[in-house]
Amino acid sequence: MGKTSGGRIETGVRSQRIHNRRESSVAWGRRSRGGVCSGARAGAVSAGGAGAATWRRRERAAQPRRPMEILTSIYALLSGGQGVNPKIDSVAFRLHCGATTAALLAASAALTTRHLVGNPIDCIHTRDIPEDVLNTYCWIHSTFTVAGEAGGAYPGVRGAGTSPRKYGKYYQWVAFTLFFQAMLFYAPRWLWKSWEGGKIRALMMDLDVGVCTEIEKKTKKKLILDYLWENLRYHNWWAYRYYLCEGLALVNVIGQMFLMNRFFDGEFMTFGLDVIAYMESDQEDRVDPMIYIFPRMVKCTLFNKFGSSGEVERHDALCILPLNVVNEKIYIFLWFWFLILGFLTFITLLYRLVIIFSPRMRVYMMRMRFRLVRRDNVDTIVRRSKMGDWYLLYILGENLDSVIFRDIMHEFANKLNHNYQHHIHGVPDA
Repeated sequence: MGKTSGGRIETGVRSQRIHNRRESSVAWGRRSRGGVCSGARAGAVSAGGAGAATWRRRERAAQPRRPMEILTSIYALLSGGQGVNPKIDSVAFRLHCGATTAALLAASAALTTRHLVGNPIDCIHTRDIPEDVLNTYCWIHSTFTVAGEAGGAYPGVRGAGTSPRKYGKYYQWVAFTLFFQAMLFYAPRWLWKSWEGGKIRALMMDLDVGVCTEIEKKTKKKLILDYLWENLRYHNWWAYRYYLCEGLALVNVIGQMFLMNRFFDGEFMTFGLDVIAYMESDQEDRVDPMIYIFPRMVKCTLFNKFGSSGEVERHDALCILPLNVVNEKIYIFLWFWFLILGFLTFITLLYRLVIIFSPRMRVYMMRMRFRLVRRDNVDTIVRRSKMGDWYLLYILGENLDSVIFRDIMHEFANKLNHNYQHHIHGVPDA
């Protein structure tokens, strides 16, 4: 009997311990899930962010992954592990450093592939000289057209006589030049990203999506407000450095036009205007300007060789440059694109100057862009902060959820008003 009762007591104690462990583990899991979101993500601004992120990874590794989490991980991997990139610049700046760089790199890759796969030049060969030798020689050495010759079988390839020759070697360097241009276009963005230092991404804290718990929203909004309050009036140099990068973008566009004009012997500046005039002129009288800058048919003077009688024989060849058909399309697009891009960048710089010297324009632009923010809040923030603070808030508004940004602006304006009233009555600032 004693054994039986003792066995039952021992069994009951063991079951009670197992039950208590389960309850404690469930309660611990709820607490960890409730606090891990705010702790880990808010760590992007606080000093303990690394430890919170490690704690979150350990918790996720211990739990089974849901399909949505797997899809999110794949998207983060494809995007370089950074998720959606925040907007840290203007539309004109993104066109300059993003779209133009991508277009130039694509053109350079296409021409390089053409060089490696196909024949960039095809020459009419004779029996005395092998075809490969002829094509290679004419590609390495310069070809020429006869300046001012518009008659004959093809413009620039009739008998030269005493007419000056126009030599061209640029087609060998077009792919490299396009790659170099792409690097120049990306340079202002690289400079701005190094100066920006991930400030906007750190302040966002995943608040670009409004789906989050109220506790997490409150914690993150407090972190943003604390940062704005502690660093009030200290963002001017940060904003001016971005404006400097936009100025460098305008200088780059103008410099690229002069670079291309030098590359094509002074004929690129008016290239687009000449094409427009060519399209509007009569068909009988018009002369295609693209043929003279990018000739499709050229002449090549070969090396001298001794003939069968011992005399020096001079060989000329007629060559076709199919690559110039692609080159002319690329550069006519670039001529108009550079013109449009330079105009947009110039207008953007004028807008920046107005923003710097006109607080009213800052209020107007903030009101036009963020309709949910009250006008009195915008007036208070613009009046009691500097231009750099305004620009930081404007960029944050571009990235944060509209409702969350409205709440941040309202609380920040109230804090500025409260501090101002205490300062008027002689009470020290909080």
